[in-house]
Amino acid sequence: MAGLIRREDVDQVRERARIDEIVSAHVTLKPAGVGALVGLCPFHDERSPSFNVRPSVGRYHCFGCGEGGDVIEFVMKMDGLSFTEAIEYLAGKTGVQLRYEEGGSARPREEPGKRQRLLEANRVAAEFYAEQLMGPDAAAARTFLAERSFDRSDAEHFGVGFAPKGWDALQRHLQGRGFTQAELVASGLMSQGQRGIYDRFRGRVVWPIRDVTGAVIGFGARRLFEDDQGPKYLNTPETSLYKKSHVLYGIDLAKREIAKGKRVVVVEGYTDVMAAHLSGVTTAVATCGTAFGADHAKVVRRLLGDTTAGGGLQLKSGTSLGGEIIFTFDGDAAGQKAAVRAYGEDQRFFAQTFVAVEPSGMDPCDLRMVGGPEAVRALVDGRVPLFQFVVRSKLDEFDLNTAEGRVNALREAAPIIAGIRDTALRPEYARLLAGWIGTDERAVAREIQRAASTPSLREAPPTAPGGDGGHGGPGGSDERPAAGGVPQLPAPDPRDPVARDERLALVAVLQYPQHVPEVFDTLGEDAFAVPAWRAVHSAIRAAGGAAAGRDVSAAQWVGAVLEQAPETVAGVVTQLSVASLPEDREAAIAAFVEGVVRRVVDLGLTRRVADARSRLQRLDPADTETYQAAFAELLAIEAERRTLRESANA
Repeated sequence: MAGLIRREDVDQVRERARIDEIVSAHVTLKPAGVGALVGLCPFHDERSPSFNVRPSVGRYHCFGCGEGGDVIEFVMKMDGLSFTEAIEYLAGKTGVQLRYEEGGSARPREEPGKRQRLLEANRVAAEFYAEQLMGPDAAAARTFLAERSFDRSDAEHFGVGFAPKGWDALQRHLQGRGFTQAELVASGLMSQGQRGIYDRFRGRVVWPIRDVTGAVIGFGARRLFEDDQGPKYLNTPETSLYKKSHVLYGIDLAKREIAKGKRVVVVEGYTDVMAAHLSGVTTAVATCGTAFGADHAKVVRRLLGDTTAGGGLQLKSGTSLGGEIIFTFDGDAAGQKAAVRAYGEDQRFFAQTFVAVEPSGMDPCDLRMVGGPEAVRALVDGRVPLFQFVVRSKLDEFDLNTAEGRVNALREAAPIIAGIRDTALRPEYARLLAGWIGTDERAVAREIQRAASTPSLREAPPTAPGGDGGHGGPGGSDERPAAGGVPQLPAPDPRDPVARDERLALVAVLQYPQHVPEVFDTLGEDAFAVPAWRAVHSAIRAAGGAAAGRDVSAAQWVGAVLEQAPETVAGVVTQLSVASLPEDREAAIAAFVEGVVRRVVDLGLTRRVADARSRLQRLDPADTETYQAAFAELLAIEAERRTLRESANA
């Protein structure tokens, strides 16, 4: 667990990290008016660009799917990082030295720059291994790949390489690049022996293992030669960079499609990931030398963004709210055991979990060689619900030809059916279970009901993501809610001219406070007629009005308004802060802003005139004092409106 990152360091990262540069690594952006960029949204499929970025305010918003936020939230969403991880990643790119609050549960930090040195060592090692693959000593590695239908371009795409058989080939290369022995051991690239350090990977085909940002953090290596007495597969040991319980091979290549398609396919090996991706299943990932566990589930959950309460429900179209997790396993006993372990993680998702097993036991790599890419895609598309697979696997353990076997099978299977999140599915699976076992449906229903009333049978699904100490919100939460996780105010009718003018005025105030006339800050709380715009105006007033925005940068100004905005309004503020104005001439922006703001002020004064006249008409002229006060108020408002109009025409 990390200690809290100091607020001023978070702000410095947010200011230094240029959102257009970060987003451009994932999206092709083109100019769209003064100070605005637009591209195809990375979070949903679209043909016409609706993803807007405004570098001056440091925020983005998609007018198609509603995703929006600042550069930190973009990295969190795009790369599946926690808030703290996103800050640390951006700090590394921008050169900000982070400081952590003392006390609490802060993890020990490496000395400044050590993490970057270890990442650099791994990057150089990956380049070295890739170069060796084409050398004369790597014939066995090339044969290994060719026998599995992988060519040179495939190896280059996944960064596959070859570790020479010598004891110090990589060591000499890295020390020649200035790395110390201590750094090489800390990186996991070297092992420590009685006579010194030596290359950990020797005479093996090597896969670089990257984190979600694409940085190489470790390696997986397969034995090639008979005289190699080591294990068939050998991975980087646990280091400050590489934690096998957190690592998913291929996540850097799959993350974008996972976030977009809300589907992840978990396979069992490096070549299976390669085969799946080359077959069009570009959301495939694999664990590295360990079973799929709770920490892997956190990584996947962040990418899926499955924090909606309706997750896990299957729709008529075959898709699932919250997305899909599809596990591929061998059809043997080991595969069934792995499925049961995976089922233990099911409740960590709001997504629907499935299993895809090839009847003859072939893995995706073998299947691609035999049946081509179509066979791999068919395997994934032919998925079945994981709980169904686990139930059938449980039933196979019992002799259903005996009464004892049927009773024990029912007792084992009932808790699985009781744990199905979609309660509407339980009666249907109770009927199926009765048929599979060959027993009375009422007896099955009673056993499932009994199992459902036992709270310890299954772990409750997560109600909110956990935190790790970052400044994710008022309480220091580590993760932010996904788009749609917080109810938003309804959007006004775009055909309403009043709503349109009020919106343009707020866009102008958020983006160009320096051009906003002073009269704007005199508006009262009822100056805006549209509820959504009135709420944004309230946040602007609470942040100090447009006058406060003139004294800070555009990004700081929008940030100040967001701090004052309730959660239901924050998304609207972000949307307005990146929206394009109809004026695309930079020299004319100041006049346009002043004009649109004055129109809204005029509208507000006109409403006040109407209200004052209505009140005057309801008063009894005999009540001279009250009537004269109301009449004087009407004259004052009319004079204010007249002055406004005269100054606009001057």
